[in-house]
Amino acid sequence: MPNQSDTVDSMIARYAASQHGVVTVAQLTAAGLGKAAISERAKRGRLHRLHRGVYAVGHRAPSHHARWMAAVLACGEGAVLSHSSAAALWKLLRPLEGPIHVSVPNTNGLKNRRGIHLHRTPSLSPSSLPIRGGRERRQTTLRQRIPVTTIQRTIDDLDGTIAPHLLRRAKRHAELMDVRLRGAEGRRLRSDLEEDFFALVRSHHHPLPETNVKLGRWEVDFLWRSHRLVVEIDSYLYHHGSVAFQDDHARDLDLRQLGFTVFRYSELQLEAEPDRIAADVAAALAPG
Repeated sequence: MPNQSDTVDSMIARYAASQHGVVTVAQLTAAGLGKAAISERAKRGRLHRLHRGVYAVGHRAPSHHARWMAAVLACGEGAVLSHSSAAALWKLLRPLEGPIHVSVPNTNGLKNRRGIHLHRTPSLSPSSLPIRGGRERRQTTLRQRIPVTTIQRTIDDLDGTIAPHLLRRAKRHAELMDVRLRGAEGRRLRSDLEEDFFALVRSHHHPLPETNVKLGRWEVDFLWRSHRLVVEIDSYLYHHGSVAFQDDHARDLDLRQLGFTVFRYSELQLEAEPDRIAADVAAALAPG
């Protein structure tokens, strides 16, 4: 029969095994250790304090997952990994140096802790979740047993808090995971994008192109026939997926072999960089 010490150790081991090697003081107490016993184990190197009330069991160099779990546990019930730390757990970004980001649904009572960047976020409270079709839109979940914001919520939190190129990288990785992000599907119809591009061309006094013209087996968005220039406007909604990707490349190769120059601009570029697009087209239309 196991003695009391074996029972305590086995309980601690079970807690640690389910939490990437870390335990809380409450769990140590539930396993049968008092304050003195916890202090004694810490002195002997069997427990290593990571945060107030959270210890690593038997190791001094916790993994990223252990550190993330410890930070969440240190912030109490309802706490979740968030922002760039959540992005690292989801593998949208590499782990960044600095404090671990944790969001909590309450607005008071919890103090900042060393090594943790605390975000007080009442919108993560279940009673504050937006409703769509009578169902709650989930904003938190578990990944590898760590409470964390969902990918969509993580991307929302990153917007404006990290460098733009890192946000774009995170979004690309999310899409590679086949996550359809809000706002990334193409907010406007294809006809709207074509009208916007046509208006851009007209406003810069460029020669007007033909639209939706058949060239060989393909229909192209815009054609300046005398300049043998083709412009395609890509929307995520119409160009997402392996089939569309392959079709776009096959189209471009066929058109180049027919002697056409092909420019592609994204919906985002059309919105954010219209003057650069206009200058690009102007250079292609300039007399040789």
